[in-house]
Amino acid sequence: MRWIYVSIVVVFAAVVAIFVLQNLGVVTMAFLGFSIRAPLAIIAAIIYALGAVTGGSLYALLRKSVQASRTAG
Repeated sequence: MRWIYVSIVVVFAAVVAIFVLQNLGVVTMAFLGFSIRAPLAIIAAIIYALGAVTGGSLYALLRKSVQASRTAG
């Protein structure tokens, strides 16, 4: 089973590397009056990391809430 996980990580890393190499062009992103010019791959990585952080935080909050409701009831 461990080798399956390693294989998945290697395939994911290869896909990410291909994405980065194919998206080196600089793009402009604007949001609420702010704008940034950066390579598309960098912007996508930042957005992905922000999504992972917020998703992980939401998951932890919901998990804590469920555990608290189980012990209270």
